[in-house]
Amino acid sequence: MGDNKRFRAGVLFGDEVKELLDYAKANEFALPAVSCISTSTVNATLAAAREVNSPTMVQFSNGGAQFFIGKGVSKDKQLGPIMGGVAGAQYVDQAAKAYGVLSF
Repeated sequence: MGDNKRFRAGVLFGDEVKELLDYAKANEFALPAVSCISTSTVNATLAAAREVNSPTMVQFSNGGAQFFIGKGVSKDKQLGPIMGGVAGAQYVDQAAKAYGVLSF
């Protein structure tokens, strides 16, 4: 991307995401999305993003979010996937800042 200083490190949201997507379109580059299930897969994704100087989308499927929080949290009424998604997003935000990359 070459212009990461234009955006802050960490998880972008709301208008920040739209601005990044508009920037990517205007500068003709794609944004990779990686489905993650653990801190290890998040860390690998962020390390790769840093190495190639690119923002990245970290995503969690329903099952991936459940895996992130662990089988000790019930799947009943989607509690596990919801809590895993929230915990995953919080982790990604802190890790992305530590790696110095953009994520959403």
